[in-house]
Amino acid sequence: MRQVELHHGAATDVGLVREVNEDAVLAAPPVFVVADGMGGHEGGDVASAIVVEEFAAMAEGGYDPARATEVVARTLEACRDRIEAYAEQQRAAGVGPFHAGTTAVVALVAEHEGQPAWLLANMGDSRAYRLHGGRLHQVSVDHSVVQELVETGVITADAAAVHPERHVITRALGGTERSEADYFLLPLGSVERLVLCSDGISGMIDDEEMQGILDSVPDPRDAADALVAAALEAGGRDNATVVVVDVVGSAETSYDAERQRLSLQQKLGALP
Repeated sequence: MRQVELHHGAATDVGLVREVNEDAVLAAPPVFVVADGMGGHEGGDVASAIVVEEFAAMAEGGYDPARATEVVARTLEACRDRIEAYAEQQRAAGVGPFHAGTTAVVALVAEHEGQPAWLLANMGDSRAYRLHGGRLHQVSVDHSVVQELVETGVITADAAAVHPERHVITRALGGTERSEADYFLLPLGSVERLVLCSDGISGMIDDEEMQGILDSVPDPRDAADALVAAALEAGGRDNATVVVVDVVGSAETSYDAERQRLSLQQKLGALP
């Protein structure tokens, strides 16, 4: 597999309403993570920090890019175990009712048929986007009540943006249900710019504004700062966190524009 050069930027802000930043971010090329914690101080912020710690250890220790899906699945399971153990310790100490949970969206360079590719994984409503051919595409699918309503035709996407339950998610790390992540495989040449963000970004600015910033700000560090600034200017009602990654010097690869959403069987083994 040929070497990949990546340029990146990351930014996070507590926002204008919250007192604690429960988001956490990792930019350790070729591994990138955004986690949005739930449960309040010493709940959500600890849960999201655990995710970043586990993936930072994975990045530092190295991984087999040909088995990246399996590696990510194991790391997410380790995150889940630590979060659940921490919550149980807090409840046993009399800190209750106590809840610790977090979303996670992960991106790392994997190997597919001997070539580098992006492997993305998500749980919850933190998102992954790709910019390609002058268009911004949402790759991940939100695990949320409103997304289920949109998919079943009960409400429109526009209605989902203002729905009172738009922040209620259906999958997360932490809690009693051990739900699985979704996985996506993208040829490297299909992604000129990759974006991972919490809903403090995507819930405050729409895709059109996001694309405008990404198109007009060439440096990924400046682009990350600009996206957070735009979210704050729009009201900053939540913690806002984003990672922007540019692939430098990558050869173009043909790509089917339809998302490649991997099956459970694929996600538990090597890349297809």
